[in-house]
Amino acid sequence: MIIREHQDGFIFIEQDQHARLSGSMIKHWNEAHFPNSPFHSSTIYAIDQHDVGWKPFDQEPFWNDQSQVPYSFTDFPNPAKTVLYTAGIETVEAVDVYAGLLCSVHYTRFLEKDASSYSQQFVVQEKNRQQRIIHYLEHFDADIFAVHSSLLQLCDNLSLFICLNEPGENKHPFFAHGIPLSAELRNFTSDKLAVTWRDKQTIALSEFPFTEPATFTYAYKWVARRAIIEQGLIPAYKQAPVQETTISFI
Repeated sequence: MIIREHQDGFIFIEQDQHARLSGSMIKHWNEAHFPNSPFHSSTIYAIDQHDVGWKPFDQEPFWNDQSQVPYSFTDFPNPAKTVLYTAGIETVEAVDVYAGLLCSVHYTRFLEKDASSYSQQFVVQEKNRQQRIIHYLEHFDADIFAVHSSLLQLCDNLSLFICLNEPGENKHPFFAHGIPLSAELRNFTSDKLAVTWRDKQTIALSEFPFTEPATFTYAYKWVARRAIIEQGLIPAYKQAPVQETTISFI
């Protein structure tokens, strides 16, 4: 879950909704930044589905009793993450093997430096999966795969920028100095993408990767603290209406 905390409540954005926003973005990507390959549609599928493992977990959010706020994806315990990461990777791989490989590499990066036994078991498990898939795939190209993996990271970050920040603000520490760009994305001229709010619905990018000005929508729920106190987190969340926010890139 992505959480934005307010004085009198919280904004909840399900991880799968954020991933679908990433998937909408890549479908509008300029061909110069996303050249065609045998795995073009697989890459789109991976970006669109990369957080599907979070979906059942986000139906009933978890409460962090230590900080007295709902758990977000940033502080959700890593042992539990290995369970949902594995489920998500397997769900994607069952539909598209190359997409499963992209998701596996994406998630392995998050836990590689965590010394806990659960994280290290997950890393070993996924490294084995990656080798198995690479051996299985015909026409696998490591250089093209690196571009596709970098596109997954970039679309993930662009979507997170929108979801983690209040409209019109850039206060989240993840992106205070822009969005990093991988060296594999050679058609960008810088190593960071500057992101500037023009107003609460419009974002200007220093380098434009889309085919034309593009507008995207994501769903969220607003849950008041009082409702959580009176009803409990899960009932309050389930009863909250789904709302939408629309953002345009120029």
